[in-house]
This record gives sequence, C-alpha cells and structure tokens, in this order.
Amino acid sequence: MTAPPTTPLLASDTTQVQPLGPGAATRILVLRNYVVYRDAWKLFITGFLEPVFYLLSIGIGVGALVEGFEVGGNEVSYATFVAPGMLAASAFNGALLDSTFNVFFKLKYVKLYDQMLATPLTTGDIARGEIAWGQLRGSSYAVMFLLVMLAMGLIESWWAVLALPAVLLIGFAFSAVCMAATTWMRNFQDFDKITLVQLPLFLFSATFFPVDTYSGPVRWVVECTPLYRGVVLCRELTTGAVSVASLVSVVYLLVMGVVGLLVVRRRLDRLLLT
Repeated sequence: MTAPPTTPLLASDTTQVQPLGPGAATRILVLRNYVVYRDAWKLFITGFLEPVFYLLSIGIGVGALVEGFEVGGNEVSYATFVAPGMLAASAFNGALLDSTFNVFFKLKYVKLYDQMLATPLTTGDIARGEIAWGQLRGSSYAVMFLLVMLAMGLIESWWAVLALPAVLLIGFAFSAVCMAATTWMRNFQDFDKITLVQLPLFLFSATFFPVDTYSGPVRWVVECTPLYRGVVLCRELTTGAVSVASLVSVVYLLVMGVVGLLVVRRRLDRLLLT
C-alpha cells in the first residue's frame, strides 16, 4: 500500500501572527474606546461642568467674601487661587472615573480583556491602552476647563501653556494608580473605598485654601498626597510662580504613573494568564 501524498506547506501556513508594537497597540485600544464613547459625548459635558459649577459657586461666590491669597510672593484673587485647583481636580476625576468603574466592568463582567488576549494584544498593551484612554478622558475635562479660565481672565502668566502637559501628567498618574487599585476590587461595594479616598483628596489638597492653613504633621501629610502635587503644579503654572520646587511635583507624578503602570501589568498577568 502506498502512503497518501502529502500536501506541501505554503509559506503562509508557517507564518505566525506577530505582536503589535506598543504604540500601535495603544492606538488601537484608544480608538476602540473612542468609538464606544463617540455617541456618549454628553458624559464628557457633565464631567466638564462639575468643576465649572464649583468655580462659579465657591471661586466667584465665596470669593466675593474672601480676600485673595499670596502665591509665589504675588497677591491673587480667590477665584484665581481656586481655579487651578479645579483644573487639577478635573484631570483627577476624569481619570479616576474611567480607570475604576469602567475598567472593573470590562474586567469582571464582560470579560473584555480575556477576549483581547485572544488577539496579538498582550497584558502590557491592555494596561498602556486603558491608562492612555483614562489619561485622555481626564485631560479632556481639564483642557475645556482651562479655556474657561482663559475666558474669565483667571490666568496670570504665559507659563500656563505648560498647564496642558501638566494635566496630561496628572491624568496619567491617577489613571495608572486607579486602574491598579481596581484590579483588587471584588465587587461594586468595594468602590466605596474609592469614594472614601476621592472626597478627602478633593477637599483637603489645598484646593480651596492654602496648605499653610494646616500645621505640623497634618501639613506634611497633605504635601505628600498626589492631588496636592497636581494642584500646586497647576497653580504655579497659571500664576507664574514656577520654581525648582515645581520639578518635585513633576517627578512625583511621573514616578506615580510609572509605578502604577507596572503594577497594572503584573496584576493583569496574574488575573488573566494564570
């Protein structure tokens, strides 16, 4: 009996699908999120309006009763003092919202990341893509708010042009850390812990009053919190009080984001690949 003839392998049969580069993979995931949110643009409007309402009610309303504060040796109005705090909080809130609730839903319920790993995407690609989208969402709120500040005359210096990369950095730092924290969430009740951290950060990060209002160890704790670093960086840029100390905030937020990114990748490896 003769052996059945064998079919020669074509070159295409032995070709393996190669992983995408980091840049291409990140663009694909950002584009995927953009397509999903394209018809839900009203969510971005509501996220933008919240800090504007705070500015109008507290910065302008309460500001009529409060004298200005000194920033970098210059006296500024209360509204000018509060506005950069709202700018940093905009990036913070947008990044937190997308990197917690939305990531948890994709991870635990629709199993979207499991589906992505059936493609050439890796856990590192997922981490970078989702963090980039959270960063962009938070930054979009902040950019619109920055235009409001410009229209209201609340920008005191040309250094404010660097406020855009500053809010991108804030969005990156909080998106990475919040996504990392989300990988430990077991159910939606655990998100009460996120709120428990979010509200104090918003209220006590020198957003509405100077940090020297605090004294002793309390002030040291506040100065070590991440939103404070974002608030003070935006305030220094929009008022022109930039100094070498501003680099402390930049390095702090950069390191925070990189560490968060590394943690996210390790956690996704453990949750999705084991």
